[in-house]
Amino acid sequence: MTEFLVKSFVKNYQDVEKVSVRTAYGVLASVVGIFCNVFLFAVKFAVGLIIHSVSVTADAFNNLSDAGSSVISFVGVKLAGKPADEEHPFGHGRMEYIAALIVSFLVLEVGFTFLKDSLAKIRTPEELNFQLVSVIILALSIGLKLWLGLFNRKLGRRIDSKVMMAVFTDSMGDVITTGATILSLIFYLVTGINIDGIIGVGVALAVMWTGVEIAKDTLEPLLGEAIDPDLYIRIKQFVEKYEGIEGTHDLLVHNYGPNRSMASIHAEVPNDVSIEISHEIVDRIERDAVEQLGIFLVVHMDPIEMENEEILRVHELVIREMQKTDENCSIHDLRIVEGEEKINLIFDMVVPIEYEEAHKEDLRKELETRLKNVDSRYQCIITVEHSYISGKNNSSDAI
Repeated sequence: MTEFLVKSFVKNYQDVEKVSVRTAYGVLASVVGIFCNVFLFAVKFAVGLIIHSVSVTADAFNNLSDAGSSVISFVGVKLAGKPADEEHPFGHGRMEYIAALIVSFLVLEVGFTFLKDSLAKIRTPEELNFQLVSVIILALSIGLKLWLGLFNRKLGRRIDSKVMMAVFTDSMGDVITTGATILSLIFYLVTGINIDGIIGVGVALAVMWTGVEIAKDTLEPLLGEAIDPDLYIRIKQFVEKYEGIEGTHDLLVHNYGPNRSMASIHAEVPNDVSIEISHEIVDRIERDAVEQLGIFLVVHMDPIEMENEEILRVHELVIREMQKTDENCSIHDLRIVEGEEKINLIFDMVVPIEYEEAHKEDLRKELETRLKNVDSRYQCIITVEHSYISGKNNSSDAI
């Protein structure tokens, strides 16, 4: 069914990197979501009134809020598809994240409302009117909501959409809450005990938790996320595959929406190669990055020594002593300035971002001491910086 809808309503559906195709996917998901949720609201609201169940009625209004979420998703996707302009040179892709954040607030508001109604129901419970047809309708709604969630997840993964993944998370929460509603009706039938209000509280808390999770997932790209390790490796390997590039470091990636990223990286080039030749290589890398990775990449050239044996020996020495100090750290951009009585070693030390400032300072001093013990003439000028890669610091930064 999913593939049928995609092929029927999304032109050039395989070109997911194109903004127009992503927008078409978003519109399709939003329209399908609006239709399904309005239908579920009407059915559940009628059932809730018939059997006097606050949990069923709450579940119905949850579906109505989901329809509203789909409308917001529709607007967000359309706005995100607007081309770049003078005020927004990197486009409007982050509108999709903002739309997902608004969805999370709607979900939270619905959860708070459910919680208030359910607590009132616990204080003054009403007699439930169990009907098998109501349970069947609710069970069928679980099936529809499960399909809708999986539909959004499949499309969301295909085009890397935070909004669609938020709808998927919300839908899975609906599956759980509707299941809990059915449980309360069956429990009443078997025992005669009305736990409708208690189940309603559970439904409300589940809905609120879903809202928090959606907000968390959408706030991260808005605030600025660390570089995904897979993306880091992908860009690093892409740049280093070109002849004339000896290594890379200091990769930064800025996200301006799905498939809209800008990055910068330092590429090491031999210092005995003409700057014109190295610049030509860098230009080619930047052009190819746009075409092959879909990333606007800025490459900074760092010339490095490739022939001087003494400089290479000291370089290996500093790397070795750095690993002895802390194997999670690395160094790059080493320069050596020799004098009559001292030798300045100038380099950057990369440490994991979670390290405290005091610990960073201790590491810097320990490394200085280690190098001075090797040669008392060594004077270290170290710039301490942290990695921007998410998770454990990637030791492949060591140069």
